[in-house]
Amino acid sequence: MHTDHTVTVDDAVHVIAMVGDLSMGQPTDQSLRAARLAGRVALADGAGAAGCAHARLVSLLRWSGCTANAAGFATLLGDDVGGRDAMLRHMLPPDHPLTVARVTPLARIHCEVAGDIARMLGLAPEVEAGLRHVWELYDGSGTPDGLRAGAVPAVVYRTSLAGDLEILARTHGADEALRMIAPWRDVKYPAALVDTVLPHARDWLAALAHPDAPAHDTDAPPARRVSLTIVADLVELKLPWLAGHARRVAELAERAAALAGLAEEQRACIGRAALIHGIGRAAVPNAVWECAGKPGGADWERIRLAPYWTARAAEQVPALRAEAQLASRIYERLDGSGYFRGLEADALAPAQRLLAAAGAYVALCAPRPWRAAWPQDEAARLLLADAAAGRFDADAAGCVIAAAGGSAPPPAARKGLLSEREAEVLRRISLGESNKEAARVLGISPSTVRTHVESIFRKLDCSTRAAATLKALTLGLL
Repeated sequence: MHTDHTVTVDDAVHVIAMVGDLSMGQPTDQSLRAARLAGRVALADGAGAAGCAHARLVSLLRWSGCTANAAGFATLLGDDVGGRDAMLRHMLPPDHPLTVARVTPLARIHCEVAGDIARMLGLAPEVEAGLRHVWELYDGSGTPDGLRAGAVPAVVYRTSLAGDLEILARTHGADEALRMIAPWRDVKYPAALVDTVLPHARDWLAALAHPDAPAHDTDAPPARRVSLTIVADLVELKLPWLAGHARRVAELAERAAALAGLAEEQRACIGRAALIHGIGRAAVPNAVWECAGKPGGADWERIRLAPYWTARAAEQVPALRAEAQLASRIYERLDGSGYFRGLEADALAPAQRLLAAAGAYVALCAPRPWRAAWPQDEAARLLLADAAAGRFDADAAGCVIAAAGGSAPPPAARKGLLSEREAEVLRRISLGESNKEAARVLGISPSTVRTHVESIFRKLDCSTRAAATLKALTLGLL
C-alpha cells in the first residue's frame, strides 16, 4: 500500500488499548481508567515524570497481547472474552482449569507479542520490559518466567496494582476491593507499595470520574507516526485464519475506489477504514466466529455488535472518526439486511458501497474453518449474484472485481531471510495449523515442520507462533 495509513503513536496506543479492553471483556475505557490510576501510583511510589508516563503506557498496552492467545483461552474456558473477564474480576469457579502449567504458555505468547508491539511503536525500553514481564508476581509465582522481587520491573507492580484497583472497585465496590488487595502484600506486589497506595485509593478512584490529566503519554515527538497495519495485524491474531485479511481488503478497496473515480482523499479514508474494520471483532468469543453453520440467536446478536464496537473507536480516537464510522458500515447491505444499523441504499454512500463489496470479495477468496476458499471467478460470480439480488451495489461490485483481476503481486519477501520451504511452513502455521496439519498439506514429516519452525523462530527472533505471524506480516513475508 502506497497511501499514507499512518497515525500518531498516541492514537495507535489509544486504539490498541480499546482492542485489548474488548478482548478481555472490559468496558472500552478500562485501560484509560487504569492508566490514570497507574500514573498516581507511580508518583506516590517516588517515580519521576518519565516513570509515571511509563506506568500509564504499560497500563494502556497491558492487554495488547491478548488477541494472540485468545485461541488458547477459548480452548481452556470455552469463552475467551467472558472467561477472561471472570478471571480479572476473580469470579471464576473453584474448579476452573487455569493452572500455572496451562497458563504459562499463554502468558508467554501474550508477553512476547505485547513487547513486540511496544518495540514497533518505538516506545521506551522501560515500557517494553514492563510488557514483556506484565504477568510476573513479587513472590515468584507469576508467569512466564517466574521472576521475583527486584527482578521484576517496578512498572509491573505499579500497573498491576492500579489495574486490580480499577477492576475490583468497579466490580465489587471500593471497600471490598481494598479488602481483597490487602492480602496480596509481598505476594503479587511489594508490601511497601500496597501500604503507600491504599490510604489514597478511595480518593483516587473517586477522581476517575473527573480526570485531571491525559491518560496516555508516549514521550514521542508529536510528528512521530506509525502504520495502522499494526492495529490490523494485532486484531487478526485473535483468529489465525484471518491473518492479513484487513491488509488485503484495504489494497483491493483502494484500487476499486480509483477505478470508480473517487478522490484521493476518499481512497485513503477507505483504505484506513479497511485496516481498522476488525476492531469490534475482538469483543466476540472465538467459538462464535468459528462455529460451522448459521449462528444461533444469541451468537448472531454478538456478531451484529462487532461493527458497533468499531464505531465506538470514533469516540475514543477523534483523529480516526471518519474512518471508524466508515469501517462500521462494512457489513451494511443495500436492501437493509446488513448490520448493525440495518441501513438501506439511500443511506450508503459510494465509499461505503465499495468497502462492503471489497470486504465480501476478499472473504470469499479466503479459506475459513467451515469452508474452502472460492476461486476468484466463482467469488466474482457470487458477488455479482448478491448485487443482482439487491444486497451490493452493482457498479461497486464491478469495480472490485476489475481491481482484483488486475491485482499486483504480493510484496516481495526479504530475499535470503527465509528459505522457500520455511516461507511455506510459515504460511501454514500463520493460519493456525499444527505441525501435523502443516506436514500433511506440504507432504513432509511433522518433525521436519518442527525443524523449520525452530529455524523460523531463530531468524525472526521470536519464540511463539503469534509473534512470528506478527513479524512476518510486518516484514512482508505473508
